[in-house]
Amino acid sequence: MTESLLVPDAGGLYCRAGDFWIDPLRTVPRSIITHAHADHARAGAAEVFTARAGLPVLTHRIGQPEDLVGLDYGQPIELGETRITLFPAGHILGSATVRIESAQGTWGVSGDFKRTPDPTCEAFQPFDCDVWLSECTFGLPVYRWPETDQVIAEMLDWWQACRAQGRPAVLFCYALGKAQRVMAELHGAGVDEPIWLHGAMRPLTDCYREQGIALPPTRLISEADPQEDFRGQLILAPPSAAGSSWMRRFKGHSAGFVSGWMRIRGNRRRRGYDRGFVLSDHADWPGLVGTAADMNAGRVITIHGNGEALTRHLASQGLEAESWNLRATLAPDRSP
Repeated sequence: MTESLLVPDAGGLYCRAGDFWIDPLRTVPRSIITHAHADHARAGAAEVFTARAGLPVLTHRIGQPEDLVGLDYGQPIELGETRITLFPAGHILGSATVRIESAQGTWGVSGDFKRTPDPTCEAFQPFDCDVWLSECTFGLPVYRWPETDQVIAEMLDWWQACRAQGRPAVLFCYALGKAQRVMAELHGAGVDEPIWLHGAMRPLTDCYREQGIALPPTRLISEADPQEDFRGQLILAPPSAAGSSWMRRFKGHSAGFVSGWMRIRGNRRRRGYDRGFVLSDHADWPGLVGTAADMNAGRVITIHGNGEALTRHLASQGLEAESWNLRATLAPDRSP
């Protein structure tokens, strides 16, 4: 493996042997998209490959590309001089990791992933590779996730306390993936009463329902009667709604935020939330370290985050490790 199979360029992660980009940063001719979050999925590519399970949310986000190919997990295809296979990433519905096999060895790219169980998507599936490109959103030892059941119990206790106090419980979470996971976990804990949704969450939640994900009943805030009393009710909203005029209808509300960033208590205080719930759709520190071992890779490259601490730790374990910042260190532009 004298030449790097993947290189960072102005389009993102480029594979010359297959002439494609993974999660491109700008418009490119051919892309592999690991999942539908906006920092990974961009419109404009003429040819797009993605996991079949993620097609509904992806097309909602970026529209219908000219040539969109949905691949089953484990279904290999040939692109140029490479063999491509997608595997479940466990991040959100339809998320995938990418295995690239070529004469230059086998490389794996994580996109975003997590190792904790999630009722809304297939669990992460390891595979052997020579080089593993790993996201590193929470790449510090302090980021260790509590058990999901514990977090959901804390969420239910907070909601019930709001009900006892006659306050609306407004829970901020990302509109794609996190909101649906929260609802699925609440459903699994026995919640069957309606949950109110911000309008940005409705079409994405519909995509999940159409894929057979069990969720509680939901109602749109925009369809509520002007005299609706939201005291004691649970409302889900994206973080962008915090502090907006949309919040005026929830007088005396208590605000919670669901995120791995809530592991640091100062983050909750700085953002002005009453409660923080540590539930993430990314791997924590043990997940990052354990996955590097599970992939059996001799070389690990961190992407999508601050990877210096992880690379130092992996190097101390005898692995070749380095960090790539795709947005700061770009090779010459190969994109159109």
